[in-house]
Amino acid sequence: MKDFQTLRIVFMGTPEFAVSSLDTLVKAGCTIVGVITAPDKPAGRGMQLQQSAVKKYAVEHNLNILQPEKLKSLQFLEDLRSLKADLQVVVAFRMLPEFVWNMPPMGSVNLHGSLLPQYRGAAPINWAVINGEKETGVTTFKLQQEIDTGAILLQESFTIGENETAGEVHDRMKEIGAQLLLKTIKGLAAGTLKEKAQVTLSDGDLQKALMPAPKIHTDTCRINWSQPVANIFNLVRGLNPYPAAFIIMNEKMLKIFKAEKEIIFPRHTEGDYETDGKTFLKFACADGYLHLLEVQLEGKKKMGIEEFLRGYRF
Repeated sequence: MKDFQTLRIVFMGTPEFAVSSLDTLVKAGCTIVGVITAPDKPAGRGMQLQQSAVKKYAVEHNLNILQPEKLKSLQFLEDLRSLKADLQVVVAFRMLPEFVWNMPPMGSVNLHGSLLPQYRGAAPINWAVINGEKETGVTTFKLQQEIDTGAILLQESFTIGENETAGEVHDRMKEIGAQLLLKTIKGLAAGTLKEKAQVTLSDGDLQKALMPAPKIHTDTCRINWSQPVANIFNLVRGLNPYPAAFIIMNEKMLKIFKAEKEIIFPRHTEGDYETDGKTFLKFACADGYLHLLEVQLEGKKKMGIEEFLRGYRF
């Protein structure tokens, strides 16, 4: 049994989602001996080098930062070994080679944005909303070779609102996940946590029932109007704020950020629209209409539907 504050912890993460976890550990008095994050990358119109959200936080709090280009480089492995970590904590970071995640005596713990084994993969929040789930959660687990398959340590579930977007779920989840991660570290230090194995590939029927969460690609985001309106509505929610569901109008991409569904027998062919040119624009689906509420035309700013209609010529 150890005091969790004396554990030497290396934190690995890159985006804003990971900052909440790092901040929670720092404020709880954890000993963060190193922060591993992505290298600075050029972005924006001027292609200036941009720091990751985690690096910005680490700089502000005078934490030791490593930004390896390659996780297999001898220099990085030497630097990582020199930190003498008891435990590595991974939140929204890239896949680690075994000799990295297996380096500390207590191994590496990952925070994942789903109730594993459901929604293994890169985009668990998006897919849970796209699939119309009423509940999701967060899981801490021990890293092993196959992605998102390690032994579960702790889980916490919460509901998804009927109109909630992936962005809103993300913002709630990062705070819930941060607290679960701290609880996990305390449990590991105290020796009170029991690891629970996930289902494996050999579990046949169970494996078939698992929902995947692969990376979102462009073809995922394009709306198919022959789908039920509830499915399209969930797609819009699940891709808000990024990368956003879209359609093509007059050879230009129209991203849809907010919409509402009208379940009624459609008077139009699927994909046809109806508008008064001032206050509403709706598209026919298989069993109703999707009313567009907030959109962004290619090359333009995001705007409400009334503003869009004032400037758009059909």
